[in-house]
Amino acid sequence: MLQLRTGAWPVMLGVLVCLLAGGIATAIHLPLPWMIGPLWAVALLRICGVHIAPVRGGRQAGQWVIGTALGLYFTPETVSFLAAHLPVVAMTTLGAVVVGLLNTVVVRRLSGVDINTAFFSALPGGASEMAVLAERFGGAIDRIAAAHALRVMIVVAVIPLGLTWVGAEGHQIDVATARQAVDPSGLPWLVALGLAGAAALGVLRLGNAWVIGPILGVGLATASGMALSALPPVVVLGGQMLIGCSLGCRFSPGFFRAAPRFLVATTVASALAVVISGALGVGIAPVFDMDWPTLTLAAAPGGVAEMCITAKVLHLGVALVTVCHTVRVIVLTLGAPMLFRWVTARRG
Repeated sequence: MLQLRTGAWPVMLGVLVCLLAGGIATAIHLPLPWMIGPLWAVALLRICGVHIAPVRGGRQAGQWVIGTALGLYFTPETVSFLAAHLPVVAMTTLGAVVVGLLNTVVVRRLSGVDINTAFFSALPGGASEMAVLAERFGGAIDRIAAAHALRVMIVVAVIPLGLTWVGAEGHQIDVATARQAVDPSGLPWLVALGLAGAAALGVLRLGNAWVIGPILGVGLATASGMALSALPPVVVLGGQMLIGCSLGCRFSPGFFRAAPRFLVATTVASALAVVISGALGVGIAPVFDMDWPTLTLAAAPGGVAEMCITAKVLHLGVALVTVCHTVRVIVLTLGAPMLFRWVTARRG
């Protein structure tokens, strides 16, 4: 009879919980169900004292999948579109930085957490990217993971429903943003470029190599017109699940007893981020002679997947929304360490 090591059972339990949670989250139409569902399910069980462990190397594998998928958005058409709309992209990216800095103050003052945790909780970058950076700089990973999950949920609950409620539907023709078909001949090249990018940044000892490396490796090839394949959908969902499981495993039984003020603070900060980004989108629309719903989505503190789906359903500017959010994630991921050092230097 096959015998499993004791240490394998918590990992197997984690995989089963994630599969079940992802399926349930999909059935009830949660945003990013294969990341948010496993994250909350694993976190809840961990808080209740259930011993669940992540797959070894799962976080890096999940980050590679997400980075590779993002690299496919940089088609020649999208790059041309980006070049023609750099001021818009710059404004929304700057807005994200301002939101992050303001909310750092809000989270710190309302919750009393250290500056490391407040900063990486408030910066509207990707949850996994901010968690990785926070680990390097000594932030509380469980609180940061909870803050970003809460932010995504609030953004997805408020902005798409709000735009639908006011009847913000457009009739724009989408610019191609990513290859959608799986091509067996191009798939090996996609994998090789993603791994090469991650390896290159790893050798250079740059942060988030497993995210930024594939974006650069695949993105440069895609922008040059090289025909690559999309990742199989099950791989993308699996990557999201691995990241969700890894982040959920950062929680501990005493989390809610130790951090009720923090959860309230991050809720207030997330709501403030929605208001500020919405005001930015409406405010710059007449300046660039563009529709405000598209710019509201472009400036929103959500993620590429949620905001692009909303843009597609409402027939808004999918390409611009995609580029703005992709650039925001890259800029915040690469610039967060420098910005954090600037913030802490000013406090000192």
